[in-house]
Amino acid sequence: MEKPRIFNMSFSSIYPLYIQKVERKGKTKQEVDEIIYWLTGYDEVSLQQQIKDEVSMEQFFNEAPCMNPKAVLIKGVICGYRVEEIEDDMMRKIRYLDKLIDELAKGKAMQKILRA
Repeated sequence: MEKPRIFNMSFSSIYPLYIQKVERKGKTKQEVDEIIYWLTGYDEVSLQQQIKDEVSMEQFFNEAPCMNPKAVLIKGVICGYRVEEIEDDMMRKIRYLDKLIDELAKGKAMQKILRA
């Protein structure tokens, strides 16, 4: 079966879109980065390296140092799908990030976004 197109898209092409989305709502790149660090275990240096290397979304998540175990607490609808019901593990990870960015853009408190 053919992989969804998003798997092969470069993270470096999607990352600026996340930033643009939240900046339109008065949020910052630093907050986007904080969400990515929390979800994936990347730090500033390793995140910038992934962007520089133009890795695919699939590679970005496959190489994530440590997916946060609290990610399973991320629930709700994104792109018309309930994230907790997405069967494909890779697609679920991608949608987790989409959902967190969406919550930030909607003004949700960072403490709640990070499931603290």
